[in-house]
Amino acid sequence: MKTISKGIVKGRVLIFLISLVLLVPSVIGFVSTRINYDVLAYLPKDIDTMKGQEILKQEFGTGAFSMVVVENMPMKETAKLKEKVEGVEHVKKVLWYDSFADLSIPAELLPDRLSKAFINDDATMMVVLFDTGTSEDETMDAIRQIRTVTAGECFISGMSAIVTDTKDLSDQETPIYVLIAVVLSAIVLSLTMDSYMIPLFFLLSIGMAILYNLGSNVFLGEISYITKALAAVLQLGVTMDYSIFLWHSYEEEKEKGEGDKEAAMAAAIQSTFSSVLGSSVTTVAGFIALCFMSFTLGLDLGIVMAKGVLIGVICCVTVLPSMILIFDKVIEKTKHKPLIPKLSISEFVAKHYLIIAVVFALLWIPAVIGYRGTKVYYKLDASLPEELSSIQANEALNEHFSMNTMHLVLIDEGLTRKQKTEMADEIGKVDGVKAVLGIDSLLGASVPEELIPEKLTSELRQGGRELLMITSEYEVASDEVNAQCDAIEEVVKRYDPDGLLIGEAPCTRDLIKITDKDFATVSAVSIGVIFVIILFVFGSISLPLILVVTIEFAIFVNMGIPYYTGAVLPFVASIVIGTIQLGSTVDYAILMTNRYKTERMNGCDKKSAVITAHQTSIQSIFVSAMSFFAATFGVGLYSRIDMISQLCTLMARGALISMTVVILVLPSMLIIFDGLILLTTKGMKKAKGKERGDHGIEENLRIAH
Repeated sequence: MKTISKGIVKGRVLIFLISLVLLVPSVIGFVSTRINYDVLAYLPKDIDTMKGQEILKQEFGTGAFSMVVVENMPMKETAKLKEKVEGVEHVKKVLWYDSFADLSIPAELLPDRLSKAFINDDATMMVVLFDTGTSEDETMDAIRQIRTVTAGECFISGMSAIVTDTKDLSDQETPIYVLIAVVLSAIVLSLTMDSYMIPLFFLLSIGMAILYNLGSNVFLGEISYITKALAAVLQLGVTMDYSIFLWHSYEEEKEKGEGDKEAAMAAAIQSTFSSVLGSSVTTVAGFIALCFMSFTLGLDLGIVMAKGVLIGVICCVTVLPSMILIFDKVIEKTKHKPLIPKLSISEFVAKHYLIIAVVFALLWIPAVIGYRGTKVYYKLDASLPEELSSIQANEALNEHFSMNTMHLVLIDEGLTRKQKTEMADEIGKVDGVKAVLGIDSLLGASVPEELIPEKLTSELRQGGRELLMITSEYEVASDEVNAQCDAIEEVVKRYDPDGLLIGEAPCTRDLIKITDKDFATVSAVSIGVIFVIILFVFGSISLPLILVVTIEFAIFVNMGIPYYTGAVLPFVASIVIGTIQLGSTVDYAILMTNRYKTERMNGCDKKSAVITAHQTSIQSIFVSAMSFFAATFGVGLYSRIDMISQLCTLMARGALISMTVVILVLPSMLIIFDGLILLTTKGMKKAKGKERGDHGIEENLRIAH
């Protein structure tokens, strides 16, 4: 590494120029990477609901569907509106009243269930079928086009409309996220660093790393909008430490080298790489743990962020040193004393360690209660502002038709008309089912086959399967609709063992079941992997346990607060926040523990070693946590997408809670379990025999200051 460090210093201008050139393909890759706005698309492909959606697209040529509600419009005008909608590209078919019967036939002469399915007083409903998938770009373009050609005369509800509004809002807000994170991070760095210009170069270097990471996502094909929204902010927050460490190491080496800046930087790069590599391993491990989710949104976020951390490390020891050396004169001219004074609470914490430990033990009770009691929601449109068109459309659908969602059923076309009618009648009796829309269910078995419009049968019968549509008054992700889906499936499977129930509500029901398992898996993997990493870092069995328990307490507190405030979290938060907080903030504990171990092995008694470790690491922990907080807090306040807002708020709060726990609780744990640590840590058994006694405290405090 020594040779490489010298090479980086020597080739600093070339490295800087290459870093600028690499921005071009990165920007091209970033722009070319498709963004997926449909969270349900990350469900496993082998479950029935996802198989059914694939069959629907392959055999029926239908990928997405929307419900359109029209108010106060005469039937003939509604028919014209329907024609406009059918003329939109990628609209395959619009099913309405006139799809089943001629408009000249009075509604009172038609089967009651047919008229009620599409007409209710002054409102009428259409079902729009698209030939593209729910979240495909073509479908979203079609939704926008329908809104344009209908000139706001109707409400468009359904998953595709929600996805379209999510995309538009996310694309509008994401640049603001980055701006907010950069501004707040710059403020924190200006207050805590000793130069007004160095924060700018930190942010430029990290900004390049973020662009490299986002650009390289093109090789993944596509990423989630959640990953896109969080990647820049999260990468800025978790990799800022590396830049701070390099700068401090460079400053120290300059003092030792009597002004030889090139040699100082080479030494700083070498020191930073070895330290940052160890630190980044736990962060990467936390993100890699997300890849073990069967709900592949975790894989999406995990790969992008693990890659981002590694790219951040590389830029920290190549691009940033080059910038610092090239612009050294500008940086030197803007030097100043840090505006935030050093924290001096080490002796207080060590003196009152028993009281702190008792409080820590007692706080576990409300923390666990809150953690277990915090509620989560799975209804995707619940994370969006109420004024969006899709949300208003869902409200209109519920208001006029007491309907909240629609399920689709694929059955064997070979079933007799009597079987189909009986099955539809049974489904219609399931709690919360408003109507069953199908050829036989609407027209009845008494209508001769030859009188059924061919255009209708061609749309609802394809590839040996027949399509039924079921309207439901229950909300997606509710216990009622999940029970309803189970009941409908039971009926369908009785008549057709290969029958499939698909739609937003069945997919969301599967999402709930899958993510419940994923939560346990991700938590176990992240804790296990980080435990093993710390075990190897310290050669200890007890220290990994102490450190992980300390950070897990911070996670329990963070995730338990919503229970006491009455907040409900998006389901994604409950899965990923614990892993992210553990992976990105356990470094605080490792930093302090590493110094404690060093001091203890050098002959200090336990209190003296803890005080020295605390005093020498508290400032770095504070700056690191505040940087993470600054990068995420503002986004949490600004974003109108609740899923993004809550995730950022939890990360910001988690950084502060982890910082507080490490600064106050960890020293107490090290003092209390010092004897156990000595017995279970490689090379520390002889430390007790070398203790210099309590007088070492004053000496170590002098060294620390």
